[in-house]
Amino acid sequence: MSAPQPVMSAAELNDYIFEVYPQILDQYPGHQVMLVEPGRVVVRMDTDERHIRAGGTVSGPTLFALADMGGYSCVLSHVGREALAVTTNLNINFMRKAEPGRLEADCTILKLGKRLMVFEASICVEGSDDVIAHATGTYAIPPK
Repeated sequence: MSAPQPVMSAAELNDYIFEVYPQILDQYPGHQVMLVEPGRVVVRMDTDERHIRAGGTVSGPTLFALADMGGYSCVLSHVGREALAVTTNLNINFMRKAEPGRLEADCTILKLGKRLMVFEASICVEGSDDVIAHATGTYAIPPK
């Protein structure tokens, strides 16, 4: 089975996300879709003191948000301008301490149907292959 084909480029997707969700940059500075390929999206986020919890680690909610933004980017880039696509499930496993800095989520579509998209995301510090968190999730796609 071949990977689903994207219908939006990374640049088009960034423009659209900032149009329908402009406050993302206030909450998550440096958020950007870096790559869109068949069945795959890479998103990044810069973390700062707003995202750090006691012990100097990036907070779980911040990692969860990055995984969710990756899923949203997957669904939009592969089905088009569907701002009302919503998360129906997201599970995350925290695997090691997340150092502050630029984080990347490498997201892969596992299944893309008419109503649901299932994906997984591996989150790392930019430039590292050490997985900080692994997530799986499902997005509901609004009917046409």
